[in-house]
Amino acid sequence: MPTPLPPRPPLPRQLASPHPLREFYQSEWNQQLAEHVAMRARDWLAEDLGHECDWTSVAVVHKSACAELQIVSRTQGVIAGLPVAEVVAQVADPQLQWQAFVADGTAVDRGTHVATLKGLTRSILSAERVLLNTLGRLSGVATATRQLVDNVAGMPCRVYDTRKTVPGWRLLDKYATRMGGGWNHRMGLYDAILIKDNHRAAMAAAGIDYTEAVQRARTFLMQTFPPTRATEMIVEIELDTVLQTKELLQSLSNLKLSDCMLPDVLLLDNMSPAQLSECVALRNALQPAILLEASGGIRPETVAATASTGVDRVSTGWPTHNAPWLDLGLDWVHG
Repeated sequence: MPTPLPPRPPLPRQLASPHPLREFYQSEWNQQLAEHVAMRARDWLAEDLGHECDWTSVAVVHKSACAELQIVSRTQGVIAGLPVAEVVAQVADPQLQWQAFVADGTAVDRGTHVATLKGLTRSILSAERVLLNTLGRLSGVATATRQLVDNVAGMPCRVYDTRKTVPGWRLLDKYATRMGGGWNHRMGLYDAILIKDNHRAAMAAAGIDYTEAVQRARTFLMQTFPPTRATEMIVEIELDTVLQTKELLQSLSNLKLSDCMLPDVLLLDNMSPAQLSECVALRNALQPAILLEASGGIRPETVAATASTGVDRVSTGWPTHNAPWLDLGLDWVHG
């Protein structure tokens, strides 16, 4: 029998954060996402139909013929995208009847009956490939994310996604991450401050150091946005070495800044577990309220060693750009 994902454990260090309730926006299925899918489903279907029709079905299937088909998982994995598939079916033909038999986020075995689609046979066949592509892609991302999450089970570390998503599919890829038990990093360039390596290069050319960059970001937010949005937006800075981390943490401590002027997260990029452990020790000694995020090379075989260093989160694009699709089929029941 399919089993739902276990509850996500809370992050123990979260209460030590300068802003305990602050988090990146977390994707969920809602009306806004449904409308987003409906707009794109028209293009997906048009791509397959060529703004004409499924000539094979027109040639060999009677226009009034009806059928019932089952979506079945060919392999083990985590299902994601069932509401997406329902929207695709409705866009293809509003008279199609969709019934899901598991919930998104459910781990299924090979042979699990996932959903049923009933209606005009021509309509079902016209929507089949788009529907299965959507489910396969999103379930693949969810399955890969679940693998990472399982590999850090019991550790106080969350697994986050990145912006390494298929153009036009970001909201769906991030939704699939959540269904796999992971967490969403920023949705885009518009909903967080993340000072990365090329920002730092531009800053260095202007004589701006890490600490000043953080203060500029905080000041900018307070001067630009209403108080609620200014305090909700996360400020994060990417660091490449233990020395950079030490210098920033010492500088922040020497300035004796209030919590609201500290960065929320330090992104430690492409560091070894030994280097990450050093950074964790420095953070704990100098600025225990700041969260640490490790990124770079995070895969199933490396995530546990990374998480065991004491970082609060890991972020990885592996599920959204490397995971294989989950194999799902549409099987004839009767017609």
